[in-house]
Amino acid sequence: MSHREPNVATQLDLSLLRTFLAVHRSGSFTAAGRLLGLSQPTVTTQMRSLEEQLGRELFERRPRGVVPTSVADELAAQVAAPLDALAAVADRGGRGADQPPDPVHVAGPAELLCARALPALAPLTRQGVRLRISTGLTDELLEGLRGGRFDLVIATIRPRGRTLTSVPLMDEEFVLVAAPAWAERIGPERVATEGPAALHGVPLVTYAEDLPIARRYWRHVFGTRLTGQAAITVPDLRGVLAAVVAGAGISVLPRYLCLDELATGALVPLLTPEDPPINTGYLTQRPGASDNPHVALVRERLLQAGRTW
Repeated sequence: MSHREPNVATQLDLSLLRTFLAVHRSGSFTAAGRLLGLSQPTVTTQMRSLEEQLGRELFERRPRGVVPTSVADELAAQVAAPLDALAAVADRGGRGADQPPDPVHVAGPAELLCARALPALAPLTRQGVRLRISTGLTDELLEGLRGGRFDLVIATIRPRGRTLTSVPLMDEEFVLVAAPAWAERIGPERVATEGPAALHGVPLVTYAEDLPIARRYWRHVFGTRLTGQAAITVPDLRGVLAAVVAGAGISVLPRYLCLDELATGALVPLLTPEDPPINTGYLTQRPGASDNPHVALVRERLLQAGRTW
């Protein structure tokens, strides 16, 4: 291909640029097609046409999508703001005055959504905001966000790459807890003086068989590897909380999830380390302004509420 610099304003078709921006943001031809209502072959044809017009390669094809070249990144920086502004104008013109905005699709961990996000978002229904909530694991939800299934995702890890944007939402602190009967049986201050040896033989309630949260706590706080098997596994931390309150054993839980139980004494912290494990949650979306004004309302409400979580 020859190497000539494009004059975006006069040489390139707006529909090609719109498709290009969707591919750049979603990371795949298939996902871009879903966002735009186009077939994957149509997207592929349009991107080949655009590359021929520019004389430059825009995307490296990979088994699980595409990776933008530096030329594509530069072009996206040129066209993103104008195309987003044009899309907003077109949407206002096409939407009737009495037609409400579409529902806002929000996804994230079930426990955080139910315990914190939904109570924070509930007042928005008085402004006509409609919500569609989905739960799941972060990796799967981020793929759905790239593909246009969601507007906002609360992620437990910062997404890599440039197809998504994210901002810190909240920090969750993890705490080692037990019901009062188990805490008394283990003995006051024993965990602080003896470490994990004080917990030998105590049933462990956890999220999954590989003890993910508890393993991290053991490694971070005790500097040792957690071994053994769980007495109970529940793929929902609210279930873990209920089992521990009922006296099933010990667990490691996010503090936000068990604040009430700690305050009432239904749960007792077995240790108060100076440097507890903390995990940052991120509010994630596709780059560019959404053509749905309610997405911005939901985003700002979550960011405001997240400061108190």
